[in-house]
Amino acid sequence: MDISYKQVKAFVEVANSSTFAEAAICLHLSQPALSTSIKKLEAQLGGKLFERTTRHVAMTPEGEMLLPNALRLLRDWENTFSDMKNVFAMSKGQLTVCSMPSFAESLLPTLLKQFHLKAPNINLRVVDVVMEQVIHEVLAGRCELGFSFEPERKDGLMFEPLFDDQFVVVATPEQNARLGARISWSDCLNFSLVMMNRGSAVRQWTQEKLQRYGSLKIVAETGQLATLGKLIKSGLGLSIMPSICSKQMQDLGLVVRKIDDNPLSKRIGLITNSRKGLSVPAQQLWNLAIDEYKTN
Repeated sequence: MDISYKQVKAFVEVANSSTFAEAAICLHLSQPALSTSIKKLEAQLGGKLFERTTRHVAMTPEGEMLLPNALRLLRDWENTFSDMKNVFAMSKGQLTVCSMPSFAESLLPTLLKQFHLKAPNINLRVVDVVMEQVIHEVLAGRCELGFSFEPERKDGLMFEPLFDDQFVVVATPEQNARLGARISWSDCLNFSLVMMNRGSAVRQWTQEKLQRYGSLKIVAETGQLATLGKLIKSGLGLSIMPSICSKQMQDLGLVVRKIDDNPLSKRIGLITNSRKGLSVPAQQLWNLAIDEYKTN
């Protein structure tokens, strides 16, 4: 059945008019064109919708049955395409992004504030999870964009680098007093260590680096950087983490130091599913992030 929007609209207009001539004027159609449209609709449905006289038109019982459904179809049609126009104009919609906690707690809030100023009617949903879960969420299509370290495997992903992050030592003031003016990886091995959980990329990178200089004494591990900071503050051990965590750690009263001997650096950027296009809001945030970090 090939019934068009124009035919449905013509039916509703005739139903609300006393004559075909009146309805034709409202629709900006000739009366013969309107009559032809209604006849085609009746032919497709298999029966008459109107009783016609030279002076008056009235709906048949079947026409009266169709009218409320036709009105609903027109409303749904108009609402659907109005909503889509709003989405493309970023006047309405939702954007879900995911981010590793270190980025979510440090740099993401400012970026999202800038985005909100440009697109105030877009509802933002932030999923802050470890790097490995960020990748999973993007590949699964639950998040359009992710902020993450560069994945070692990029199957199904597109990665856009934003900046390099050089890992730092985080220690209590007392531990820092025992470190020299210049810090090496070997110096870190003189302390007990608290680290991210096994399986995380940050843990893998830092552990592999430290193991080149000797054996590690890991006394605690956790899945959250906030918890890691509190473990350091307790004096349990020092840690090595991305420098984007620096402010968060300094707010806890901890000391953040660069590693001078062969530092560890990783790229942070945007990831998206390479098999899917970005929505208009997601593309806007993507462009905003690139403008913010690549021009600085």
